[in-house]
Amino acid sequence: MTDYRVYPLDRRQRVAAVLAGCLCCYAIVWLMYRQPVIALIGAPCGFFYPRMLQERLRRKRQARLRLHFKDALHALSSLLTAGRSVENAFGALEDDLSLLIGDPNADLLREIRVIVNRLRNGEPLERPLSDLAERSGLEEMNHFAEVFRICKRAGGDLVEVVRRTSGLIGEKMEVEQEVAVLIAQKRFESRLMMGMPFGFVGLLGFFAGEYMAPLRQGGGILVLTVCLFLLAGCCLWMLKIMDIRL
Repeated sequence: MTDYRVYPLDRRQRVAAVLAGCLCCYAIVWLMYRQPVIALIGAPCGFFYPRMLQERLRRKRQARLRLHFKDALHALSSLLTAGRSVENAFGALEDDLSLLIGDPNADLLREIRVIVNRLRNGEPLERPLSDLAERSGLEEMNHFAEVFRICKRAGGDLVEVVRRTSGLIGEKMEVEQEVAVLIAQKRFESRLMMGMPFGFVGLLGFFAGEYMAPLRQGGGILVLTVCLFLLAGCCLWMLKIMDIRL
């Protein structure tokens, strides 16, 4: 079963990420020092890029899973309102959700097929739902699975639970979208600010090589190294500031 809390890269993705990271690090270090040997020493820093790529792809997959989960709750609420039992509603959920998503190979559709198959094998619905919630790493799914389990045992209003959970997820996604719009310009500005120092150094190196020559020999190399680490720290700091989570 897929664990959505991690995103394992296959061999091709990992090799491509390492090559891209090493080439980028080589280019940045060469731009600063203009010495191939030092650039080769700095190139292995690109081995950290696959981990960054994994994190970005994991978040992207979880965001897509949460969006599809909201659509699934809308469809499930409609089926329950029409008078179907919970088990029958999950059995019919795949057809309705496939029309909403449009991708038959979507992660949530595959998970629903697994849930339906486990129901046919006689498992209680709470078990596959709890399993999916644990593997998803999503707070909304864990809350829904817990409330669903309590309602099944205590006889609560499942239709209202599904409707309210769907509404809460929708509101949270709207707030996240508003925040993303508000900081979009700042994110673009931060990327420009991260790239401008390297651009200036590159332009000075190409058009005023004699001006940069003292920084590429003797104590100038130490100054450049300190500046490079400070720039890297500022870039990481900006990325951290722009990473707003709700």
